[in-house]
Amino acid sequence: MDLIEKVQNAVVNAGSSYDEDRLIAYENALKLEKELDNENAVWALQQMIENFKVAKENKLPLCDDTGIPHVLIEIGKNREIPKSFFNDINIGIAQGLDKLPGRPMAVKGNDIERIEQSQGLYSESNMMKPASFLIEQKDESTYGRVIGIDDDKIKITILLEGGGPEIRAKTYRVFHKRDSNIVFGEALDWLKESLAMLGCTPSIPAIGVGRTHFEANALMLRAMAHGNLNTQSEIENYITDELNKTNIGPLGLGGKTTVLGSFVNIGSQRASGVRIVATRPACFVEPRVSSFEF
Repeated sequence: MDLIEKVQNAVVNAGSSYDEDRLIAYENALKLEKELDNENAVWALQQMIENFKVAKENKLPLCDDTGIPHVLIEIGKNREIPKSFFNDINIGIAQGLDKLPGRPMAVKGNDIERIEQSQGLYSESNMMKPASFLIEQKDESTYGRVIGIDDDKIKITILLEGGGPEIRAKTYRVFHKRDSNIVFGEALDWLKESLAMLGCTPSIPAIGVGRTHFEANALMLRAMAHGNLNTQSEIENYITDELNKTNIGPLGLGGKTTVLGSFVNIGSQRASGVRIVATRPACFVEPRVSSFEF
């Protein structure tokens, strides 16, 4: 299987299926809400699980908002990049969006026309171009320590990012005052507010803590790409517990399952009074992610 086909399949898999850790989390949440006799929460979770089963069986999108493709690339130190590498990835994404199919939502026109959306939309799914690629080697952030790849391999991860969580996401500076509780307290305040307005809970919020706005968001994206609900850290469990105290519940209908878990990625820091924090609440179909090595 060539790179184009691998990328195409990754787009379809990301848009139509969940990993095993997510399924386990949903089943556990359903069991809890049944025990607590939260009828609305039980109904909502049952619909979500059924939605997943239908999407997986028929290779259909989990949501009508099929998202913006984001590409994360990890390169082993002895691996060379083929000449057509980036072109093949773009072709694979276009073919994957056609096959999924992706929702046609790429905007026509020049710079101003695209902002104003005055020239309409392209009718083809494949006109939705991916965001800038994130390319890196293993680093010292939370998830960088545990992922890594073989020296002679390249790992490609496809993330599909929907619009609802982007509306509620936030990146801002926090004056830490040498206390991590202040940093995560600010992030929790942002997430509590955004989850109450999101509408499509339960969420798996992601948090990145870095030195710049770009770095914080890159860390957050990597957390979404590589986080696992079966291996949650102490701080991730803390974030989850605090958010579930809100009783927002599935679809905002009330209940103990506002979030299924959380992904927190802490990168390098600088001598400064501030930390840059990126948060993204995620809807119940996210993170939509698929990875492969070659």
